[in-house]
Amino acid sequence: MKKYETIFILHPSLDEEAFKSNVEKFKGVIENGGGVIENVDVWGKRKLAYEINKINEGYYTLINFSGDSKLPKELDRIFRITDTVIRHIIVKDEK
Repeated sequence: MKKYETIFILHPSLDEEAFKSNVEKFKGVIENGGGVIENVDVWGKRKLAYEINKINEGYYTLINFSGDSKLPKELDRIFRITDTVIRHIIVKDEK
């Protein structure tokens, strides 16, 4: 199993409950795909480095996980079809 990390930014208009349910949804995708979550770091609402679609802040979350090579592709697909995700990135952890 390879190690990965993902950072995603959720829309700032979400309330606390909707934000938590989205994070749980993504954690569920990782766990149901055979992955193991090592760390979840919620950074909270922060200002974006640049404006995206007239939005200048969002909820940042970092998740470190390990899994097979198909898991990041599935997670990327879920990020793309979720309307509340502004931006996301998944990278292989080389540590």
